Amino acid sequence: MYFIRSVKYIKEYQLLLSFNTGEKKLVDVKPYLGGEIFAPLKNLKYFKKATLNKDIDTVVWDNGADFSPDFLYKIGKVVKK
Repeated sequence: MYFIRSVKYIKEYQLLLSFNTGEKKLVDVKPYLGGEIFAPLKNLKYFKKATLNKDIDTVVWDNGADFSPDFLYKIGKVVKK
């Protein structure tokens, strides 16, 4: 099980995430923004408001949208330190 420790907006629909494993991964969630809950995230101004919810250890938005940390880990690309 993975947990996100920090989140940073990079560009477009990409986030740089730090995981509990010590790894940093670049995640592009654009292909996964289907459905009603993710519709507001298609607006980049809103997408940039991503925050870390420390209670559930993942990225969230004010409208209740979130992604599983395990899913984000799986789709992320490792960033060299």
